Amino acid sequence: MKRVLCIVGGMNAGGAETFLMKVYRRLDKNKYQMDFAVANDGCYDEEIRLMGGKIFKITPKSQGFLKNFLSVKKLVKNEGYKYVLRTSQHSLSAMELLAARLGGAKKLIYRSSNSNTIDGSKKGLLLHKLCGFMPIFFANVRIAPSTEAAEFMFGKDCVKKGKATILNNGIDMRIFNYNGQNRNECREEFKLKNKFVVGHIGRFSAQKNHDFLLEIFAEIKKKKEDSILLIVGGGELEAEIKQKAKELNVFDNIVFTGVRSDVSKLLSAMDVFVFPSFYEGMPNTVIEAQAEGLPCIISDTITKEADITGLVKYLPLDLSAEKWADEVIDCVSAERKETKDDFVKNGYDIDSVTDKFIQFVFGDK
Repeated sequence: MKRVLCIVGGMNAGGAETFLMKVYRRLDKNKYQMDFAVANDGCYDEEIRLMGGKIFKITPKSQGFLKNFLSVKKLVKNEGYKYVLRTSQHSLSAMELLAARLGGAKKLIYRSSNSNTIDGSKKGLLLHKLCGFMPIFFANVRIAPSTEAAEFMFGKDCVKKGKATILNNGIDMRIFNYNGQNRNECREEFKLKNKFVVGHIGRFSAQKNHDFLLEIFAEIKKKKEDSILLIVGGGELEAEIKQKAKELNVFDNIVFTGVRSDVSKLLSAMDVFVFPSFYEGMPNTVIEAQAEGLPCIISDTITKEADITGLVKYLPLDLSAEKWADEVIDCVSAERKETKDDFVKNGYDIDSVTDKFIQFVFGDK
């Protein structure tokens, strides 16, 4: 059996972690296993252990870069890992691949997970640029979910030059597929019958631009009184966003679900998906929404590669909230589009993505 050690901050329901879990679930566990080196506990930990994966605690960088470096090196050496994958949105994280190499790993994979870093802070971007050589020199396999995410981490035209490869954020179409029963059950759970449901899934962070999302919804509410905003996720800015909702007088028209495991069910309950992020690598939630046949209105800062079905419309963030609201209302259709063929044709079905993952990581075809 071949085992890959995946180094992440913690296996919570973020985009990069969810991608790893989608692949992990599809792997033939008699041939391949995924283990995880983490600094913090995560919501996927129990599922990982049930599938035979191991979870190791390493020293976080916040306790010292040298301690972090040595803990990774020691883990790789003691467990005899030959395959190590690091997924991150910051070039400095590639330092852990150097530690893995010194610990004896041969295949060093870096996956760029975003097209910006540290919520766009100048300090974070400067450090990212200063350490920009690390993912290029320390990794011998470089992957990303979009061209923008690849170029942010590995340099301009890296995909065209063959220095990095796109590995799509695949979807299990058996799970993400519009279901009328799921729609009815979810709408009953949250008392959404006969409501116009605007949906959003995303961590409460500056990157996701929830302030503007609320402004858009406030304008939608003026035009359609039966509107409800269904927000799925948690995060550090949740209290601030709820306060903003109260200030805009829309708090009572918003359902905050928290982090949920039944994302497909929630997507089935929505009428439209709105996603005004400042930046993304390749947003899992937009891909999942399309799998459910949902029309998506997203910011034009997000890669055009995210539209794989024709259901996505891009709008500039400097467009007024009222104009966004008009577009959201106008895009809704009475029928859901069947998108399975689009996903298969464009290589976004999870089986083909898992096959490529095996090829990139383990060298098997």
